[in-house]
Amino acid sequence: MKYLLNFIYILALLLYSPVIVYKALKQGRYRIGWAERFGKIKLKSTDKPCIWIHAVSMGEVNSTKSIIQGLQDKLPQYSIAISTTTDTGYARATAMYADKHSVFFFPFDFSFVMKRAFKNIKPALCILVELELWPNFIQTCKDTNVPIMVVNGRISDRSFPSYKKIKRPVSRIFRNLTLVLAQTDEYAQRFIYLGCEPENVITTGSLKYDTAQVADNVAGADVIADKLNISNQHLIVAGGTGPGEEKIMLDVYKNLIDKNVSKNLRLAVVPRKPERFDEVAAIIEQAGFASDRYSRYKADDKLKSQSADSVILVDTMGDLRKFYSLSKISFVGRSLVPMGGSDMIESAALAKTTIFGPHTFNFKQSVEVLLAGDGAIEVQDENQLYDAIKKCLTDTQYAEKIAHNGQNVIRRNQGATKKAIEAVEKLLNRR
Repeated sequence: MKYLLNFIYILALLLYSPVIVYKALKQGRYRIGWAERFGKIKLKSTDKPCIWIHAVSMGEVNSTKSIIQGLQDKLPQYSIAISTTTDTGYARATAMYADKHSVFFFPFDFSFVMKRAFKNIKPALCILVELELWPNFIQTCKDTNVPIMVVNGRISDRSFPSYKKIKRPVSRIFRNLTLVLAQTDEYAQRFIYLGCEPENVITTGSLKYDTAQVADNVAGADVIADKLNISNQHLIVAGGTGPGEEKIMLDVYKNLIDKNVSKNLRLAVVPRKPERFDEVAAIIEQAGFASDRYSRYKADDKLKSQSADSVILVDTMGDLRKFYSLSKISFVGRSLVPMGGSDMIESAALAKTTIFGPHTFNFKQSVEVLLAGDGAIEVQDENQLYDAIKKCLTDTQYAEKIAHNGQNVIRRNQGATKKAIEAVEKLLNRR
């Protein structure tokens, strides 16, 4: 089986190689980490047994904050290594953890590459965040007697039907998962249906509620407000946006201004992907607005914006939460287009009026509890987005109620980290 997989992987890599070259040249992606992708991984610490945590991209990396802090506190006798697949995930993991822990790109799932990686890492436990199943990785865990634990486990509405079509071969992989901590009972049942032993699947809730910092302000946000001249403005933040959404938000914003819905309005756009920063700057200018790029002010302590009506383009990484904290209304992107949504918990935890579109299949549980608790607003299209923002700007009591309810929903759903740490301790003690 592993030889067939290796052949398929080699063929796929050859077919995809022109895309890799193009993205490396045009977008600056895939330029680093190639030794790690082939299993040549060097850890910061080799004198302690290692817990290997894999978080695919930036969203999953962000959700590891509370569990990694808990592991540091409860199990200091273990070192921690964090792998990720994407460039944005790697950049975020490096910023969060590189000073204390090993951060590297997840190796290609060739059997010989995984064998080399495990020889270098020597993990005592592997933890998958949400879920990313690679057959040779799972098999290497089994061959080396390394337990595999899934935290924040979910199988989305989009991926579940695909798994069902190949249930027989995929069940062999799911059967090898030592323990699954699922976000919801529905996700737990999906893991069991696909092959996990029922006694190895537990519903614990989502880690993202624990990593979301429930607060009324964020350190450093006041500096941004001063630099960008937005301290006395009603800021609308479009966070984690995807292709097509920036134009929608700009049209809505222009409509709000033209109809004089509220004075001192300002818009900040935060694209999800850094390779789209220049593209979004052009979209802003094509819509008839000046584009004020935040990176200029972040790089120069003395520079301050003199504009009061330009659209702010947040072309930096790791600053979205600060902008959410400054907002009056937050629109959470990748949700008006069918991309699965972005993390709305972060905005709600800051007691901000949070709005998102209908395409949020990656955050199904969060959407359900927020809407059930009247702690967020879902819109279906551009017209509903305009109506929702207009209502929030003109009916402050309504907007404040949504914001307050959202923050309370986050508080009520915290606690998954404690359960995860206890499960890790049991697994390691058993081993």
